[in-house]
Amino acid sequence: SFIMKFGKEYNECTDMSKVESWNREMNLGREKIFEVRKTHNDITFIDEFFTQEFCQRQQLFTYKYNQRSGRFEIDSRDFMDIKNKLLAQLTNFGNPVIDVIDSNYQNRGELLLKHEHYGVDLDYAQCSDTLRNIHFLWKRPVYIESIIEDSASLIYFDGKEVLTKKI
Repeated sequence: SFIMKFGKEYNECTDMSKVESWNREMNLGREKIFEVRKTHNDITFIDEFFTQEFCQRQQLFTYKYNQRSGRFEIDSRDFMDIKNKLLAQLTNFGNPVIDVIDSNYQNRGELLLKHEHYGVDLDYAQCSDTLRNIHFLWKRPVYIESIIEDSASLIYFDGKEVLTKKI
C-alpha cells in the first residue's frame, strides 16, 4: 500500500509533525507514480517533489572541495541550497555554462570567457584541460572568470602553465 503524500493540502501543510505522519489512505500512490513518470523529467520531478521533509529525513547536504585542507567538506544543510544545487547539476546536462566575453581581452587578442556559476564551482582539472585545448586553437592566452570558494577569480593559461588569481 502506497501512502498519498501529494496534492494541494499536503503541499500547503506547514506543520512538520502532520507532514511526517501524513496518510490519507486513498490508495492512489501507485497511480500517482505512473502519472509522474509520464509527465515529469528529472528537473521538473525534483522541482516539484523534492521536499524539505525528505531532505531532513535523509540528512542531505551539499559539499565542496576545500583546497586548504585537501578534503571535501559539508558546505550547507539548507534545503533550498541542496535543491538548487541538484537542479543546477541537471541543467545543461551538468556541463558548466561558459560565455565568451571578449576576444580581444587586454587589447592583445587574448580570449576572456566567463563561467555562469549557479552555485557550483568548476572542476579545476577539467577547467585546466579546457583552457589548454582552447589555447591550442586560439594561439593566445585564454582566461576564464569564475567563482572559486566564494571568491571571484580568474583562471588562465598563458601557454606554459595554468594560473589562478582572485579578482
